[in-house]
Amino acid sequence: MIDVAAARETFEGSDDFTVGIEEEFALVDPDTLLLVPRFDVLRHAGAADPVLSESIAGELISSEIEIRSGAGSDVEDARVRQGEARRRLFTLAREHGVALGATGTHPLSDYRDQHIIDTEHYRRVEEGLKYVAWRNNTFSVHVHVGVRGPDRAVRVCDRLRPVLPLLLAISANSPYIDGRDSGLHSGRTQLFTKSFPRCGIPDVFGSWQAWAEYVELLVRTNSIVEFTQLWWSVRPHHAFGTVEVRICDAQMTATEADGLTALIVACVRRAAAEVDAGETPPDLPARLIEENMWRAIRYGLDGKLLDLDAAAGSGGWDAIREYPAAEALDRLRAWSGADVTLPELNGAQRQRRMIDAGAAPAEVYAESLRETHATYLQETVR
Repeated sequence: MIDVAAARETFEGSDDFTVGIEEEFALVDPDTLLLVPRFDVLRHAGAADPVLSESIAGELISSEIEIRSGAGSDVEDARVRQGEARRRLFTLAREHGVALGATGTHPLSDYRDQHIIDTEHYRRVEEGLKYVAWRNNTFSVHVHVGVRGPDRAVRVCDRLRPVLPLLLAISANSPYIDGRDSGLHSGRTQLFTKSFPRCGIPDVFGSWQAWAEYVELLVRTNSIVEFTQLWWSVRPHHAFGTVEVRICDAQMTATEADGLTALIVACVRRAAAEVDAGETPPDLPARLIEENMWRAIRYGLDGKLLDLDAAAGSGGWDAIREYPAAEALDRLRAWSGADVTLPELNGAQRQRRMIDAGAAPAEVYAESLRETHATYLQETVR
């Protein structure tokens, strides 16, 4: 099921900086706020809609739904496509008595009450992972950016490794696990990237040949049978010829989802420019990047990150110091040239302010649903 040679050809023919967006939403009873298994109902109803019939997809559990923009010519085209799909999905869900949640985890429902959707792919996932799959009731946003050239795509993924914790801190939106305050800003990342195999920060591969040899090793040793069993937080996507960034929590508002998408695309473009110019900094060991990953998981934008850029200078590792994570967005904007604006407080921070004020999980989630529906349902195409 994995044709590495065909994937190489896909990258050789890929168009630079096309954009695709994938967003996962929780299916929620608007009265109880609990997860409800309504994916099949919405998928069936959406089949009559010319946009939703192409954009709705399943994602692990029957109380979750994903929508996809398809390939946009650029970030604005993808945003318009996704905006229209969101508006139609939220309208459809409301007509069927379902609310849509956009936080990285659901704060109330027990994962043991959820069911894996009945597709060949997810039956394979469940059989291979068991508890790890059952436990993964999480919701995220993925951004695909076209990158021409297989070696170039792999090197762009390598360059983005130290950027991933900054994107996670900016997007953190999941303080709850199992109905309680986890003390984390991104409980989703802890549940997913620290449980799934071949997940989180990938190794440095350096070339398509090294990547292909690794994939072929996994196939030969019966470790994987599908490319998508490589769950890294950034990966070259074999089917689309894209660099796929998978690190971010689902976003509570359309403004945040759109801004985050634009930021990611700008980061990929800058990484590609550095690769093209032969100006990428030295590749950092995973242990340093993982230190920032943990800080982003635990404290989000309220904590501090390590200045790993300093390691590329003459001072080496001795030059690494802490800086406020709240500077992450400004740092990425300065590096990538992204012209994006995001709220002063991200989703996790807004939820934490309510938690610190004594709000119960149901109250916090109700407010997040209100924010989500106020922006996604009423979204208009600009």
